[in-house]
Amino acid sequence: MDSVDDYLDEILAAITLLPPRDLSLAEAFGAVLAQDVTAQWALPAFDNSAMDGYAVRSADVAGAPVTLPVDGEIAAGDTTARELAPGTCIRIMTGAALPAGADAVVPVELTDAGTRAVDIREVVAAGASIRRRGGDALPGDLLLAQGARIGAVQLGLLAAAGLDAVSGRPRPRVTVISTGDELVEPGQPLMPGQIWESNSVMLAAAARQAGCPVTRYPVVRDSADAVLAAVQDAMASADVLVTSGGVSMGAEHDVVKAALSKLGTVQFRQVAMQPGMPQGFGLVGSGVPIFTLPGNPVSAYVSFQLFVAPALDAFQTLQPKRIAPRRAVLMTPARSPANKRSFLRGVLDQQPGEAAAVTPVSGQASHQLASLALANALIIVPESVTALDAGTVVDVMELP
Repeated sequence: MDSVDDYLDEILAAITLLPPRDLSLAEAFGAVLAQDVTAQWALPAFDNSAMDGYAVRSADVAGAPVTLPVDGEIAAGDTTARELAPGTCIRIMTGAALPAGADAVVPVELTDAGTRAVDIREVVAAGASIRRRGGDALPGDLLLAQGARIGAVQLGLLAAAGLDAVSGRPRPRVTVISTGDELVEPGQPLMPGQIWESNSVMLAAAARQAGCPVTRYPVVRDSADAVLAAVQDAMASADVLVTSGGVSMGAEHDVVKAALSKLGTVQFRQVAMQPGMPQGFGLVGSGVPIFTLPGNPVSAYVSFQLFVAPALDAFQTLQPKRIAPRRAVLMTPARSPANKRSFLRGVLDQQPGEAAAVTPVSGQASHQLASLALANALIIVPESVTALDAGTVVDVMELP
């Protein structure tokens, strides 16, 4: 059997970066920048007020408390050129352009909020409550470096810098396919021997949780020709395909294996792990990666987090995220099969000032989705370990 680490290395080596393209701001969330972004203009573009208050010459309020006449008002967005006469003030709103001659803003809280004349109770120094032109960035300054992922704040910065598009590698498009004659869409009546289809719903949500646009393909029946046709149809509009079911070792209804073996590019193997031993991976069509995950729901989900999630990162960056375990104290004993790396479902608890603790949930079989729903972590048991006592410090992988 392949080791978990070797199998993941093989997968990541086969993934190639998506080509960069121009992305509108509406498309750019989650993308990875393909080149540096520098400021074309000063940010902010003009001196402006950081507070609602009164624009003043600091020398005129040096003897506060003082009373100054109010010479009008400047609202945010007012483009009229204004100049402050000595011995006066102008009421000003947050974000409004500072009038020529003013070198400070008195917050309204330090005044009586007068409209014709205002009592200013405290001295303010030159520069007080002013956002200076270029205080955030000057033309030519680096705003975002190549390789940065565009999140909400980065998207806001691009907009603030006046950019409506950026060159980046978008999130890969994922299509999820479930196979099986026994599968029925949720909400439909069941016949004896049928089950409601859950894997594609779960895996599509996991891919969406990873930030990817997702298509959930209609259930494909247990026919090698039907599976092959679905894969060929789906790969035309996907960057990665994920199937579940039909890959167990030696069963006559392993239709995914039968269908993809005709393409000659997908390798099926056993990985030394539990749950999720039967796995398949390869390239189809013009090089579209395909993951063939087991049909048991827990096996499929664990396999997604271990192998598919890092691969989705690899479409955008040469340094994809890998499993990053943390340490926790095992609260109850646990067992594991020999020569397999186990991923036991558990509840991770971290109280302030205490070591993290993890408790295995009851029900560790690969079909028990209800116990997976209770878990927030996977307890990683090495291949050489078959039993763990309570109090053992273990590696834990947090679930998203």
